[in-house]
Amino acid sequence: MAHETPLITAIVMGLCLAFLFGAIANRLRVSPLVGYLLAGVIAGPNTPGFHADAGLTNQLAEIGVILLMFGVGLHFSMKDLLSVRAIAVPGAIAQMTTATLLGTCLGLILGWSISNGLAFGLALSTASTVVLLRALQERRLIETKRGRIAVGWLIVEDMAMVLALVLLPSLANISGITEAAPVDPIAIWLNLGITGIIGLTIAKVVLFIATMMIIGRRLIPLLLKITAQTGSRELFSLSVLAIALGVAFGAAHLFGVSLALGAFFAGMIMSESELCHRAAEETLPLRDAFAVLFFVSVGMLFEPMKFIHNFIPLFATLLIIIVGKSFAAFLIVRIFRHPVGTSLTISASLAQIGEFSFILAGFGNALGVLNDDARDLILGGAIISILLNPLVFVAAEKIKQKLQCTIIEDKSDDVVIEGAPKYVEEQLFTSKKTNHTVIVGFSRVGQLVATTLGKINIPVVIIEDTGRNAEKARSEDLEAITGNAVYEDILDAANISCACKLVLTISNAFEAGRIVSIARNRNSDIHIVAYALSESEGKYLSELGVDTVVADDQQIANGIITHLIGGLQTILQEEERAVLS
Repeated sequence: MAHETPLITAIVMGLCLAFLFGAIANRLRVSPLVGYLLAGVIAGPNTPGFHADAGLTNQLAEIGVILLMFGVGLHFSMKDLLSVRAIAVPGAIAQMTTATLLGTCLGLILGWSISNGLAFGLALSTASTVVLLRALQERRLIETKRGRIAVGWLIVEDMAMVLALVLLPSLANISGITEAAPVDPIAIWLNLGITGIIGLTIAKVVLFIATMMIIGRRLIPLLLKITAQTGSRELFSLSVLAIALGVAFGAAHLFGVSLALGAFFAGMIMSESELCHRAAEETLPLRDAFAVLFFVSVGMLFEPMKFIHNFIPLFATLLIIIVGKSFAAFLIVRIFRHPVGTSLTISASLAQIGEFSFILAGFGNALGVLNDDARDLILGGAIISILLNPLVFVAAEKIKQKLQCTIIEDKSDDVVIEGAPKYVEEQLFTSKKTNHTVIVGFSRVGQLVATTLGKINIPVVIIEDTGRNAEKARSEDLEAITGNAVYEDILDAANISCACKLVLTISNAFEAGRIVSIARNRNSDIHIVAYALSESEGKYLSELGVDTVVADDQQIANGIITHLIGGLQTILQEEERAVLS
């Protein structure tokens, strides 16, 4: 039966194994991404047992790459980049250059070609967005100055990798390594040389970008608005997916650029629409599912036995990722006169590789630019570096403490050179309030609750995982902690053990349930009020210990009834006055 339904078998095996190993990894406080990769290793042809169809899984992974890049574009923030551009742009470029050169040198030592070594080094130069953001969030660094620098640094790396994906087919054509490389017929017709091929590729990219900025910038938001006005949720979700996949497909076939670049720009253009948050929310489940299949497909390519046979090259690869990249980043940040703590945080954040490395490895291997050995070293280096990343953060913190003990007054942290801004690290506080109300979420509902409680002088502490909303809360003189309340240390920072009430205004019932469990464990007497979208979600939260559940439909109905009764009473009072007169 499995041979008759290879597509279903590939999807079922991929998702089930990814869930199993991802859950185990999460339980061990390791990134679930490691679990997804290991699931691919188990389902792949290089391990004993039943195997999924690698060809079909790779095709599903292509969709995963498109949706993954679409998500990157959807959350791309030029504002975040510009706020730290003085350090993020030159720092990321210098660090990527260093890592690429180290990777190229290792490739030449192993007897690879220059193009192979360059692609290998470039794959080692970029960090995982998923791993970095989670590490910063768990340590409550996402909204500190060093956290913002790390995120801005990552944005520059992502942009550089997008450009690399654009130019990779041209590198394959120039190298002439494989017939799989898509030779451009226009380049052949014009009889272009190396410079001409690269120039033609860049010209196509510029034409595509111009088309997206002039036509797509107007058309995509308009299509979203028209579809939203139909009132159909499924049509809206379908329109978002159609735009993402359609633009990616059109970019590849009309402009000759990669599917990844097309999807990235579709997301970036869509992010300018007022409906972008709804678009991200509607497509998130599908993006997550196909992204998981992408990581599984990457794991299927890995040969575990090469861990033993290529131990020395793998160890050298890890040194480049964990030591070479980190040391380069540390020196760069210190050159810009940032504190030691900031330098160590940036270094630890970048001591791993992830999504873009996998995309580049798979794409480069398919084009023939990257050989199988290089691809396996990238995959092995990614898995081990992600596993070791929490330990790198611990080591960085210990080094920081040791430096603070040995250097009592480090004046270099306060030195400001001409043209280099002085940065003061923002410290996230732990609230000292007692008998207060903790509000999780500062969106529309959370703002209304906080404002009302503030008017009657009830002390409030806000927990918000979106930096923009947290800043808004602080601008209104409210204590706000930036982070996700599903983490125990975030709730502890809000002094949940001394709070009298907890108000959950978030719409994610699963996260709300986790928060309720932690809060009850910390403070059994706390009164919890939660917001639910449906009766079933309300029942689920009540079973977990929520005292009062406010259901969306119920409140809307109550509001309408109150309005109708109020209007009816007004009419009756007017009629009564008319009779008396």
